[in-house]
Amino acid sequence: MKVREAAVAGLFYEADAQHLQQHIAKLMGGVQQNITPPPQALIVPHAGYIYSGQTAARAYRLLQPLRDQIRRVVLFGPAHRVYLQGMAVPSVDAFSTPLGRVRLDRESLQELTALPGVSVCDEAHREEHSLEVQLPFLQSVLTDFTLVPVVVGYCDTPTVSAAIDRLWGGPETMVVISTDLSHFHSDIQARGLDNRTCERLVAKDNTLVGAEACGAFALNGLMSTGHGADLRVELLDMCNSGDTAGSRERVVGYGAFALY
Repeated sequence: MKVREAAVAGLFYEADAQHLQQHIAKLMGGVQQNITPPPQALIVPHAGYIYSGQTAARAYRLLQPLRDQIRRVVLFGPAHRVYLQGMAVPSVDAFSTPLGRVRLDRESLQELTALPGVSVCDEAHREEHSLEVQLPFLQSVLTDFTLVPVVVGYCDTPTVSAAIDRLWGGPETMVVISTDLSHFHSDIQARGLDNRTCERLVAKDNTLVGAEACGAFALNGLMSTGHGADLRVELLDMCNSGDTAGSRERVVGYGAFALY
């Protein structure tokens, strides 16, 4: 079995399984459980857990009632480590974290490679944190699932939306888009920028750019999908690194959303 080993354990989250489980339990325990319809897609941040973990937990808390229903997670996130045109899927059979291995849905990945703009590139996944940091949350809230991981580089919106639509599935599938918001502005500037970006996402705007959200290409694709056309977008939480564990002089913004 070919395995993509964890690249950011000990950096973005704890490398020790017990400490990692305890941290996630604390983050999830800090979120009030509200009665909502089952979400069909989530938008979550991907910074270190001390920065954006509580915001991510607001979204993942919604999956706990669905822990036995969701059997496949479709995960799209931006490329940070390599220059990438189009989208990349891995050739491996599983992704590993300190909490164990997550099996990949090889059949879905094979189907995806038949679409325009999709290539097989392990290098795009090898050190990419935008997907990896979601896995311990998913491993903690879901009983058993397979993963369809897709790194998104420079890619036009129709190409991304076609890929998401192809993978959408039914109640057994959860679509997750990984993104942070603005980067390295002052706290005051970031709040203005991020508030506008969140308003546009709730309105299902599909014209975001990377300066507004690093996962803009994946977000624009999600907002343009045929399956998502009738869904509403709810902002669950928004903050920045100055609110959690960083300076307010240069902050990164984080938002969590659910699509119902």
